[in-house]
Amino acid sequence: MALHFQSLAELEMLCTHLYIGTDLTQRIEAEKTLLELIDSPECLSKCQLLLEQGTTSYAQLLAATCLSKLVSRVSPLPVEQRMDIRNYILNYVASRPKLAPFVIQALIQVVAKITKLGWFEVQKDQFVFREIIADVKKFLQGTVEHCIIGVIILSELTQEMNLIDYSRPSAKHRKIATSFCDTSLKDILVLACSLLKEVLAKPLNLQDQCQQNLVMQVLKLVLNCLNFDFIGSSADESTDDLCTVQIPTTWRTIFLEPETLDLFFNLYHSLPPLLSQLGLSDPGNYHEFCRFLARLKTNYQLGELVTVKEYPEVIRLIANFTIASLQHWEFAPNSVHYLLTLWQRMVASVPFVKSTEPHLLDTYAPEITKAFITSRLESVAIVVRDHLDDPLDDTATVFQQLEQLCTVSRCEYEKTCALLVQLFDQNAQNYQKLLHSASGITVDITIQEGRLAWLVYLVGTVVGGRLTYTSTDEHDAMDGELSCRVFQLISLMDTGLPPCANEKIELAILWFLDQFRKTYVGDQLQRTSKVYARMSEVLGITDDSHVLETFMTKIVTNLKYWGRCEPVISRTLQFLNDLSVGYILLKKLVKIDAVKFMLKNHTSEHFPFLGISESYSLSDFRCRTTFYTALTRLLMVDLGEDEDEFENFMLPLTVAFETVLQIFDNNFKQEDVKRMLIGLARDLRGIAFALNTKTSYTMLFDWIYPTYLPILQNAVERWYGEPACTTPILKLMAELMQNRSQRLNFDVSSPNGILLFREASKMVCTYGNQILSLGSLSKDQIYPMKLKGISICYSALKSALCGNYVSFGVFKLYGDNHFDNVLQAFIKMLLSVSHSDLLQYRKLSQAYYPLLECLTQDHMSFIINLEPPVLIYVLTSVSQGLTTFDTVVSSSCCTSLDSIVTYLFKHIAKEGKKPLRCREATQAGQRLFHFMQQNPDVLQQMMSVLMNTIVFEDCRNQWSVSRPLLGLILLNEKCFSELRASLINSQPLRKQEVLAQCFRNLMEGVEQNLSVKNRDRFTQNLSVFRRDVAEALRSDGHTEPCSLDMMS
Repeated sequence: MALHFQSLAELEMLCTHLYIGTDLTQRIEAEKTLLELIDSPECLSKCQLLLEQGTTSYAQLLAATCLSKLVSRVSPLPVEQRMDIRNYILNYVASRPKLAPFVIQALIQVVAKITKLGWFEVQKDQFVFREIIADVKKFLQGTVEHCIIGVIILSELTQEMNLIDYSRPSAKHRKIATSFCDTSLKDILVLACSLLKEVLAKPLNLQDQCQQNLVMQVLKLVLNCLNFDFIGSSADESTDDLCTVQIPTTWRTIFLEPETLDLFFNLYHSLPPLLSQLGLSDPGNYHEFCRFLARLKTNYQLGELVTVKEYPEVIRLIANFTIASLQHWEFAPNSVHYLLTLWQRMVASVPFVKSTEPHLLDTYAPEITKAFITSRLESVAIVVRDHLDDPLDDTATVFQQLEQLCTVSRCEYEKTCALLVQLFDQNAQNYQKLLHSASGITVDITIQEGRLAWLVYLVGTVVGGRLTYTSTDEHDAMDGELSCRVFQLISLMDTGLPPCANEKIELAILWFLDQFRKTYVGDQLQRTSKVYARMSEVLGITDDSHVLETFMTKIVTNLKYWGRCEPVISRTLQFLNDLSVGYILLKKLVKIDAVKFMLKNHTSEHFPFLGISESYSLSDFRCRTTFYTALTRLLMVDLGEDEDEFENFMLPLTVAFETVLQIFDNNFKQEDVKRMLIGLARDLRGIAFALNTKTSYTMLFDWIYPTYLPILQNAVERWYGEPACTTPILKLMAELMQNRSQRLNFDVSSPNGILLFREASKMVCTYGNQILSLGSLSKDQIYPMKLKGISICYSALKSALCGNYVSFGVFKLYGDNHFDNVLQAFIKMLLSVSHSDLLQYRKLSQAYYPLLECLTQDHMSFIINLEPPVLIYVLTSVSQGLTTFDTVVSSSCCTSLDSIVTYLFKHIAKEGKKPLRCREATQAGQRLFHFMQQNPDVLQQMMSVLMNTIVFEDCRNQWSVSRPLLGLILLNEKCFSELRASLINSQPLRKQEVLAQCFRNLMEGVEQNLSVKNRDRFTQNLSVFRRDVAEALRSDGHTEPCSLDMMS
């Protein structure tokens, strides 16, 4: 490709636009122009020009970026060329040690990539890219600048070796990483430690920036060595339990030597504050120290810790540190999680400690709880007066910390309970005084409300802690004391609505109610719990039935008065939803007056959140689905076959639909109609979700069809470009198609199954045809505007095809084209989606691939009659899906491929065992045979993919992979022989016979058919084959010049 620029000045101008330009148009243009450089034959010479004559660091950075992309290509450059690039870069940085740090790092990353990707490259019996460590030692013997570059090379190389490139087979990465670990990593760590020892032995001038930088880079190198993924687990940093470093056995001596650990402690004390980052006053240091403390309990049992001589002093210091940390609540709040984790695990272990040594947790745990409680209450006034971010607004963090505290708080519970009672009474009295005072200052009231919110959260937490810790009757009585106070507060707040309304207190109350529900309301709990003794004296609540009445009254109050506050409404409805799961609770709930009121009055007049006012966001309508799911579960308890009762329940929705029918064509109220339909679709989806019996579902179907479904069809046709409208309607249709609990198995005399499918077909076809008229969409618009709707359509279609309530043969028999139409709509929508989007958007891929699985299993006649380009598209999507990490997708692909291969094999078998090209196939399969003759590489490619997965990848669905593989081998024996030969011949001689035997064992006892028995035999053989091949291919660290990819 000819470049549009030649001179260095033009290149540098483009670099400036790209890296520091502020004009977006210029930057995009520069990016586009410079992309040509990477594909140009002149790329290397231009990079050299930029490096040697460039006047800015950005020119050198661009050269490094281009080289990085060049050496990372799937089809690599020749070995000699890569060696030249590596040597050139090493000489370049050696001769220019004062380059900008980001340029040095970018160039070294190129060297690291070349080294990793060429780790097993051999020339003249030498691993040519492993000389890097010898090259680095030359840097270490030079000036301080050269020494820094040498350390950075080792650090970047270690990091690159540990980095997984998901565009390449994971087995390649593990093989290279394991070999690097076995041959080089230990030496690198020893070298880094020896450099640190030199620092201690003859202190460097750490006022010198260069020498400071050297120490930092060596410490970073040690950290990279210890962060190496030694066992191939790719531990997630967010799951700290798994982050124990699994060092190799050969390293054991290094860590058992006392001077290794002493080295780092001595360094920490001797380095100046600039390097040790001011101790624990630095948030980064503090965070890592908190993580370190949490690991104490991860790596050791409490019984082991208490036997250590220094345990009493250490636990005292940790307790003091934790208390100080909790008191400084505004400093590094995310680090507190680790401290609470430590105490939670320690306290949870107390019942299992057999040692006679005191664990002292009964002394310190109440102090930790007290520090948490008092610090949070004290924070409120500072937050309000200084207008700081309120920790209560970050509910995810609050909930996480409270769930950890609940275990700690139950240790020596008497102390915690007494503290909470005292604080609650004091704050509740102050709050009442402020409310009744004529001169109540708003700021003081806000502070008091914030403190009460924290106290309600904390009471809910300690009550919930009963489930996590050994409890006694006395503890239950204490829970009753605390719970009384919250129930009294609820009464106070609700009688004063709306002036007393406070969102934070309401959310805290809902947390408390949920914790109380989990602990004291349910099927398995004793009815005689002491928690009710105090509550019956004060509030007249004698058992869980009375508590349920209080719950439902609170729910109705919230739904009435908090209609404009989405957080309170959604949390209230979630609480109602949780209550409505469980038959025994439902039987009690339906007797409560508040529930009877809700079942008869679910209108916007009583519950404003059901309204369609424009003051409500359309996203707030989502909670209506939850409301109607819970409400319908309550209705179902006594509904039976009472159609009149169901009609009465549906009356508000009937009125709404009739209103829509009347004003649909009135252009003045289109927005109202749209909002009404969105609400109705969400309501009906909640109702449909809860109707799990044939009788109740039939009542809903008779209500909605044929009167109201056409209105929804009309809405999809009219507002197809507005996902806020189409998504709820399509989701409703997808829910109606779900044959959950066999609810759609209508009576034999009923045509309802076919009628329902016809309506779904119309809607999918309408949506599919309309959505394609939108044309091309931008990357950020394509999912919400198009792909989300397509994925819901696919999901609905899959439910219909697999639901077993429609005989699809009937459509063709009676000349009904609804089934054919929906399949054509499926294809049209599919062809408008790129293969990359199919796999990139998880909801789309998890709808498309299971749908394809249904089609290939039950509707092969449709698949084989597809036009060749369409069939190529479908098979390519299957081939790409086979390699994905999502097991739902890859398993569906395997099943689809198995159905196609089995169909093909059976038709060939019917024609006798002659070569494929000479056979006269049946008419039904002739198109497929012809297609496979024209495109023989399609199935061969997929066989290569599956063999590659079995031999080299971390195969998580081996059974699924084995099913189509047998058919592929029997259909393509020649190709299979070539694959086998390529793998065996790529190995050293001593391994070839072992691998040949593995392949012989794979086909041992396997016949030339696809019977279930034969398939099962092959699946068993494949499991043994995979294990034996993995053993045979295991690296011995000496000769590995082979390719690791059967697909190349």
